[in-house]
Amino acid sequence: MTIKENIIWATKQLVNSCERPQYEAELLLAYHLNQNRIYLIVHDEEEVENINKYQNLIERRAQHEPYEYIVGVASFYDIHLNVEEGVLIPRPETEILIDLVADIIEKDKITAIAEIGVGSGAISIVLARKFPNLCITATDISDKPLQISHININKYDLSDRISLLKSNLLDEVQEEIELVVSNPPYIAEDFLLESNVVDYEPKEALFGGRVGDELLKQIILDVKARGVKYLACEMGYDQKEPLEAFVKDVGVKYIKFYKDLAGFDRGFVIEFHKEM
Repeated sequence: MTIKENIIWATKQLVNSCERPQYEAELLLAYHLNQNRIYLIVHDEEEVENINKYQNLIERRAQHEPYEYIVGVASFYDIHLNVEEGVLIPRPETEILIDLVADIIEKDKITAIAEIGVGSGAISIVLARKFPNLCITATDISDKPLQISHININKYDLSDRISLLKSNLLDEVQEEIELVVSNPPYIAEDFLLESNVVDYEPKEALFGGRVGDELLKQIILDVKARGVKYLACEMGYDQKEPLEAFVKDVGVKYIKFYKDLAGFDRGFVIEFHKEM
C-alpha cells in the first residue's frame, strides 16, 4: 500500500477514537517513517515498508490509547517531553498556570520554589528554563513520574537546579521555599472521564478524593503551615466556591482565581499572610 492508501485506510479506523482522524493518521505515519508530514504529501505514491508496524500504531490509537503514549513524546510550551503510561500527559491549560507563576517569580525575584506532583517535569522544566537563577524542589509520591521527569530534566541539562524528591506533598522537603506550584489530582472519584484518559492515564494523578478537592485543601493547609508566601494550583471547573469558602476560614491575604481558554474556572493563586 502507498502512503496515500495507508492514510485513507487509517483515517477510517480512527473515525470513532479521535477528533481529527486524518491528521492523527498522518502524524502516526510520519512517526512510523521517521519523516515529517510534508514528506507524506510529496511522496504520497511511495510504498510503505513494515506496514504491520504502522497498522499496530493505528490499532492502538483506535483503542483510545493517547497519541502521546504511542509515540512516547508530548509537546508542551516550547519543549518536548518523554511520557509513558504512569505519567500524566501535560495539558495546554497548564501553560496558563506557568505564566502566572512566572509573573510572581519575576515580580518578587523569587529564587527557590517547590512543585508538588512533578509528573513529566513539565512545569519545573519550563520555569527553570525561563529563570536561570531559580532552584526547584519537585516532589512526587509515585516512582514512575520521578523516573520520567529525571530523564526529561537531564535532556534539558537542568539537574543542577531541579531536585527530585519522593514525598507526599511537602513532607520530605527541607529547603526554604518562597512559592509552591502544583497541578494536583482534583477530579471527583465518580466523575466520568473519556476512555483515552481513564483507561490509560494514572488514576493517582487524576482523582483527588470523593469530592475531588480534598487534596487541594490539604495542599493549602500544608503550604500555609510551612510559612510559604505563595501557592499556585490548578483546580476543577466547579471548585471555585468551595475553595473560596475554605480559604476564608483558613485565613489568607488573598486568593485570585483564573480561567482557562474555554472560559472555565481552572486554578488559583494564593498569597498567605506573613507570619509574625
